[in-house]
Amino acid sequence: MKVWKSALILMLAVFVFWSCQSSKTVLNEQERAEDDFPLVDTAALLESERSELIQHLEYKIEAYQASRQRDFDLLHTALDLKFDYENEWVLGTAELILKPHFFPQQELVLDAKDFDVHQYELLTDTGDQALNFRYNGKKLTAYLPSAYTREDTIRVRIKYTAKPNENAGGGSRAITDTKGLYFINPRGEEANKPTQIWTQGETEHNSKWFPTIDTPNERGTQEIKLTVDAKYRTLSNGLLQGSIDNGDGTRSDTWLMDLPHAPYLAAIVVGDFVEIKDEWEGMQVNYYVEKEFEEGAKKVFAHTPEMIGFFSERLGVPYPWQRYDQVVVRDFVSGAMENTTISIFMEQLNLNEREAIDSEWDSIIAHELFHQWFGNYVTNESWANLTLNEAFGNYAEYLWYEHKNGKDDADMHQVAEMEQYFDEALEKQEDLVRFYHKDGEDMFDSHSYAKGGRILHMLRRHLGDDAFFASLNYYLENHAFSAVEVHDLRLAFEAVTGMDLNWYFNQWFLASGHPILEYEVDYSQPENLLLTIAQRQDFSTTPLYKIPFKVSWYSGGERYEKELVLDKSWQQFAIVNNVPVTALYVDEAKEILAEKRTLRGRQHFIQQYENSKLGVARYEALDSLSSYYGEDPDVAPLIGKGLGDDFWAVRELAIMKISQHPEWILAIENLEERLFEIAENDPKNTVRLGAIELLSLIDGDKYSPAFQRWLNDPSYYVAGAALSAYLEEPNNKNRDEIASRFESERNIRMIVALADYYIAEEMEGKGKWFHEKLDLLTGQSLYYFLGYYGDYFAKLPGEGSDKAIERLQGLAGNHNANYVRIAAFMGLFAFIDEPGLVAKAKAIWTEEQDEMAKRYMEFFLSSYLDEN
Repeated sequence: MKVWKSALILMLAVFVFWSCQSSKTVLNEQERAEDDFPLVDTAALLESERSELIQHLEYKIEAYQASRQRDFDLLHTALDLKFDYENEWVLGTAELILKPHFFPQQELVLDAKDFDVHQYELLTDTGDQALNFRYNGKKLTAYLPSAYTREDTIRVRIKYTAKPNENAGGGSRAITDTKGLYFINPRGEEANKPTQIWTQGETEHNSKWFPTIDTPNERGTQEIKLTVDAKYRTLSNGLLQGSIDNGDGTRSDTWLMDLPHAPYLAAIVVGDFVEIKDEWEGMQVNYYVEKEFEEGAKKVFAHTPEMIGFFSERLGVPYPWQRYDQVVVRDFVSGAMENTTISIFMEQLNLNEREAIDSEWDSIIAHELFHQWFGNYVTNESWANLTLNEAFGNYAEYLWYEHKNGKDDADMHQVAEMEQYFDEALEKQEDLVRFYHKDGEDMFDSHSYAKGGRILHMLRRHLGDDAFFASLNYYLENHAFSAVEVHDLRLAFEAVTGMDLNWYFNQWFLASGHPILEYEVDYSQPENLLLTIAQRQDFSTTPLYKIPFKVSWYSGGERYEKELVLDKSWQQFAIVNNVPVTALYVDEAKEILAEKRTLRGRQHFIQQYENSKLGVARYEALDSLSSYYGEDPDVAPLIGKGLGDDFWAVRELAIMKISQHPEWILAIENLEERLFEIAENDPKNTVRLGAIELLSLIDGDKYSPAFQRWLNDPSYYVAGAALSAYLEEPNNKNRDEIASRFESERNIRMIVALADYYIAEEMEGKGKWFHEKLDLLTGQSLYYFLGYYGDYFAKLPGEGSDKAIERLQGLAGNHNANYVRIAAFMGLFAFIDEPGLVAKAKAIWTEEQDEMAKRYMEFFLSSYLDEN
């Protein structure tokens, strides 16, 4: 599952978060001599202290999230499903084949949430036998006629109606709802939206639409028969076995999944999709999207076969399933979901051919694909061990970028993921594998994903590629089609390397926090440097770490590197060199998951930029120089040098920093000519975008002819920047005509450029256009647009502010995406002085169920809450 990437754009705004960090008590049981020291006499404790201790110990027993006890093995599930679109119900018959796991069983308990159960039968060779059962709305308990042993196999049939909309909601930042099965525009009442059905089973939500043992440490085969309107396509796990025309306008498709997988990975999709055929070594690799996005999908998903081949080779385990398909749906409640053989993606991947030129979705595509090995082929046995799925999905992004785009690209992604974890660590710090959580949904956070991925990266860099990937191969081959816990991963690495790695797994997977390192380098003897490092984290809640790390230096244009191990709270290392060294780089590649504190100075960063062969280090050098030494006369020319850097991220950073320091414009030689060349020819369109914006700031009138030419560039990054630049220049007398030419555009970059122009000019008569775009946009594009939408009607209330307020209220209270609800809620505050609006905003906040959305809403509403 791709964690709430679609909501990360909320980080563009600055909000206040607060949290408290509880202390962690570590109780160690030790053998000791009787007279070493006296045992604590608990009877002598004050009664209140004794009571508190007992409550804590009882909590540790009660709150422990164990892997689910397996009373039965689920061998096979056969479903026969029809759909009631009017009521949004699933009309189902399920046949399950099971056997007791070990102990004799006379009761069969299945997960079945919010069903009407019509019939429950035991199927035997002598006939079908009705079973007595008890149902509480969540668990369906059947009373078997006798006790069955592990030598027996039983088959049951259940006829039911599933009502996924009942008791829905909740969820997490990663999975924003818990219906399990979703009817999208089922009655065709929403314009510009197709009718679809799709499922999202993680964590334990598939039991909202079929009865099962809904736990990740269960697995079985499945067969699903779907009866749908003949105009719709169906998709599910495994292979399509056949289709039957029922002669009544419906068709029945049967899908067979003959390899075992966990129940949460079962999936169905129903809708009007085109099929784009692709393949890898003769295996089907298809893509399914709405017709208008067909050409775009060919580009968005184009690298999938190469990814399958790359991961298969890297792991030494060929792709393990029958096929691999990808489908893009509307209103998905997460970023994507890695159902076995069929990943489902959010609608942001619905791009037309032009938009797909700048597609940046390889990371999420690689992430979900890697789960077919880590998560589907080998599955975490409990949600406490979720990182065994998600750390690998996250690290797949690094592996792919490294393979496809090079180490510099991958390292920048590494730093971004590290910073994402550090942001969350300000709010909370949890054990990576954590057995104390309120709900499995709580595990879907930047600890399980971003921190987990960085831990794998450090382990790879410490052991080396051969050992790392040989260990993953051992892990996959020895645990194929089974459930695992974190110790299985450790033991795989130990079996391959012969090393004891308890120390590594204990401090990173089974403890919370991260190192805080303070260091300094003594350069007084350039041929014999002295590095001093201290660990400054809170040792009462965070481990004292053993950290393998690298130091590096440059001499004669060559890079030298040495690995060291920090295993004390304060430690010194002598770095003996054959030549004088004036700049030593500690963790130059940004591999260590640690906050690092040191004083390096202007000259250090100048050397770092001029010498480093690592793009991420040159990026850090320019960023630090511009942030701390911007007034130094040596910095501007170095920033100018960054415009020609081989790494696109450095060029992009240099442009951004110049825009923040207009005093550098005259200090950088031939700046305008170089920016124009970048805007015209740079291979990276985001860099071209930045150059166009900077040229607009320097002399928008001079470059208007070029802006007008770039309006037709194939890249929307370039065209959108050019349109914005052209409309911002008041000397362009045909701005209204240019704006009207692009009013029918559906791309958010073009729409935002027009919206900004209409708002700045307070242009009347555009209210209808704003309303129409609000109806058109979805997902992140809708999020970006909402601020402009509110601003326009706040400035020009006569254009339809009443309708705008009504629309914002509706989105804030009812949209399925939490980040859209937040943006719409924020938009309401442009009209907050309107009579009754504060009360309506309070009502929306009161009814909001999502924790993150409620917190953001409360922040904006706080001053009005204080008034009461």
